Amino acid sequence: MDSRTASYLRARFREYYLTASMDAPPGIESREWGFIFYDTPGMRRHRSFRSRKELVDYIRSTVPAHVYHSAAYYLKPDAPTMKEKIWRGADLIFDLDADHLSEYRDSGRRDYGEMLERVKRETMKLLEFLLSDFGFDDERISVVFSGGRGYHIHVRDPSIMKLRSDARREIVDYLTGRGLDPERFIHKIDVDGDAGVERARSLRGPAYGTAGWGGRINKAIESMVMHLRELDDEEALSLLKNVKGIGSQKARLFLAQIREENAIKSIRAGNLDFFKYASGIWKLIIPYLMEESVRALSGETDEPVTADVHRLIRFPESLHGGTGLRVTKLSIDSLRAFDPLRDAVVFGEDPVSVDILRPASIELAGKRFDLSEGGAELPAYAAIFLMARGFAEIGAAPR
Repeated sequence: MDSRTASYLRARFREYYLTASMDAPPGIESREWGFIFYDTPGMRRHRSFRSRKELVDYIRSTVPAHVYHSAAYYLKPDAPTMKEKIWRGADLIFDLDADHLSEYRDSGRRDYGEMLERVKRETMKLLEFLLSDFGFDDERISVVFSGGRGYHIHVRDPSIMKLRSDARREIVDYLTGRGLDPERFIHKIDVDGDAGVERARSLRGPAYGTAGWGGRINKAIESMVMHLRELDDEEALSLLKNVKGIGSQKARLFLAQIREENAIKSIRAGNLDFFKYASGIWKLIIPYLMEESVRALSGETDEPVTADVHRLIRFPESLHGGTGLRVTKLSIDSLRAFDPLRDAVVFGEDPVSVDILRPASIELAGKRFDLSEGGAELPAYAAIFLMARGFAEIGAAPR
């Protein structure tokens, strides 16, 4: 980024910071703060502030490109080493970013709006885990759009404040379904037969409404069965035969039985032995289904961020220096309707002359811009976004 562009962005960021409310996070006096600037390399960290006013005055006078605070609480947050800071606890942090999703990390797909929508769905899924499986109060959970390519979740609950890295890593293992064993959810039980009939072994799975992963796996089984019932015979049999060990005869038997009227009722009750020979077929299907269920239902989060009890995280209501978008704090209820490409845009429509360095297509504030190399005049919010992303530089006549 050239110096003229950096100076322009710094001036526009100052405009925002002069009027932004910038509410401080809880325990501001115990947190470490870090700052990155457009005109100096590296991060300026190991800073502390005794009050919101002191923090706001610093941001308004220095105008950083990025603002971070620690998830941790320290006795001496401005000490130069972690040992000297004296760790007292930390919020539980989850970082969900498009780079963590395989379809974007590996394929090269980069449609910004699509990525953000996909990450939002993952964020909502992870929130469901935190609220239902862990029982956190929604008032102790804060959701934040990162201003870049994802969302952060802050959990501020006394029960997790003192957890060290290993325990936080175990939480991620649970969320991502790491190490799930089918034997924990699918098992046989003894069932009494009619008078004079020996006890039998019956296959059982988790019932509908079971807490945690059990209930999710029940839904996955039901979803699979419902999907097969909706397909014609040829399509359904083809899908079943994709499972190793299931040939035409077993596939036809299974398909015929799951189309019986009581099949869904039996599955919801956790009874997987609702037809003869079901046990052998389920033993082949369940491992395949478990793998698919974990892939579809597990929470996507950056494990190193959650496990790191000294991590710095973006300060809500600051600006993201790589986009010019606001790092936006949200309630759980407001997340679904939140549109970051509209709701996190803070700069206006005033025209700005820029030099486009390479072709770019963006959609912001409800407008699409398809740009070629060369000079252009754009609304400030689009110009600032492109300059911050490195796609443009300030033109000859900035306004």
